[in-house]
Amino acid sequence: MTVSIVVAIAENHAIGKDNKLLWHLPKDLNHFKETTSGGTVIMGRKTYDSVGKPLPNRRNIVITRQQIEIAGCEVVNSLQAALDLCRSQDEVFIVGGAEIYKQAMPLTDRIYLTIVHENFEGDTYFPEIKSDMWKETGRADHEPDERNLFPFSFITLERA
Repeated sequence: MTVSIVVAIAENHAIGKDNKLLWHLPKDLNHFKETTSGGTVIMGRKTYDSVGKPLPNRRNIVITRQQIEIAGCEVVNSLQAALDLCRSQDEVFIVGGAEIYKQAMPLTDRIYLTIVHENFEGDTYFPEIKSDMWKETGRADHEPDERNLFPFSFITLERA
């Protein structure tokens, strides 16, 4: 099973503030949808709360310490429990938030990284990506346009 992280970060690694995204980039939202559709997404409860509903056309697994049920989602109490549910799958997608990303980094084989080429003030940050541990295997750079107000790049990283 390939464990993949899907994340959009600012140049300064900010990923969110007040449980919300820091930018609106329709191309990135479409990229996320294309990457994860038909697969399994694993997220923390706060990320689920910010999305507000299960992501369509995906198996949704939510990690929380709370004893709760979430309609349309499987709920577990650890990243390992989430991964254990996915043993038979080719690839699973870790989609946030910061604490789940931090726990997942040592287990991750691939990162689907969107870098927004600006610095943003956030209260949530993505962990350091050590360049000696990852190799870039794909990249598409995008200039701003009328719907996507910031320059950004889609980068695929594989564990070196």
